[in-house]
Amino acid sequence: MSRRKLRETVEETLSPPTTLLETETIARVVKANGKDLYTVQIPSVHDPLLVELNPKFRATVWIKRGGYVLVDTSKTSGRDNKIQGEIVNVVRDEKVWRKQSYWPSEFVKKRAPVDSDEEESVVGKMPPSDSEEDE
Repeated sequence: MSRRKLRETVEETLSPPTTLLETETIARVVKANGKDLYTVQIPSVHDPLLVELNPKFRATVWIKRGGYVLVDTSKTSGRDNKIQGEIVNVVRDEKVWRKQSYWPSEFVKKRAPVDSDEEESVVGKMPPSDSEEDE
């Protein structure tokens, strides 16, 4: 693949579309199965789906587990196999995508409440010395 095509493909994933088709939805990647197949979780469906990566992204964009993708389920409706959709876009700039109205509420980041009553964290701190324990 030429550098120009590679750059165009990568830049395409930076900005989200303004609207989604009825057959498109945002999904979270659960597992990479190999051979450009991924298991994804769609918010409205309890069972994970097996989806295929669009050929223009193969060997160009890598998708990590826990990442988000845009899946189109209409592209594989005529097939007689287990593949239930196709990844048509990859979410790279998650902050920009989250601002879109179509972002699923199930994928909204939840902040942990900060409670002032809890003890101070000791992560990354040295253990107390013997003289501190005697006091």
